[in-house]
Amino acid sequence: MDTVMNARTLTPLDRLLAGIERALETVAGTPEAHRHSPAHGVAAAELDDKERRHAAGLMRVNHTGEVCAQALYDGQAAFARQEENREHLNTAAAEETDHLAWCAERLHELDSQPSLLNPLWYAGSYAIGALAALAGDKVSLGFVVETEKQVEAHLAEHMDKLPAQDERSRAVLKQMQDEEALHAQRARERGGIALPFPIPQMMQATSMVMKTVAYRV
Repeated sequence: MDTVMNARTLTPLDRLLAGIERALETVAGTPEAHRHSPAHGVAAAELDDKERRHAAGLMRVNHTGEVCAQALYDGQAAFARQEENREHLNTAAAEETDHLAWCAERLHELDSQPSLLNPLWYAGSYAIGALAALAGDKVSLGFVVETEKQVEAHLAEHMDKLPAQDERSRAVLKQMQDEEALHAQRARERGGIALPFPIPQMMQATSMVMKTVAYRV
């Protein structure tokens, strides 16, 4: 089936159905990582209840962030004007799937669960990604650059906030941070432009709302 699909150009209906499948897998399924978690081989540390709840809250935020990343890339890819940019966005989304799976695995280890509002986060992020794409590929790629720049900063903040002994969570976030920087670099090299005021500020405000809510719910 995959061979047949790849042998021809996907129609808008094909992309719609594939997008629905990805959305369901992201918010309700169990995405599988293609690589071992960076926490693999890192010794588990003893965490008291307060530390465990705090680490779980931070990792839930990061899991939700990856849900949003999947949705953004899916929305941007669905409405990309150039096929090569669509392929670039789909490749980045596939790489983000590993991040999503790693965060889900770490949440399970911390006896916690993803945000109950993930379907809402996904829908909102998909709409934002679609709007960015409709503004043109250079704007869409610039949106990737700005998003990943903000995510890098957010991950650095979370690495500092994790319990000092939680090296398993920290290993996951460090690998994610390195790869988010690479996604930004690739988008910039493909022609992504700097977004004008007040778009970056609005993105930061939206992200703050998500982080505050997802930490708890």
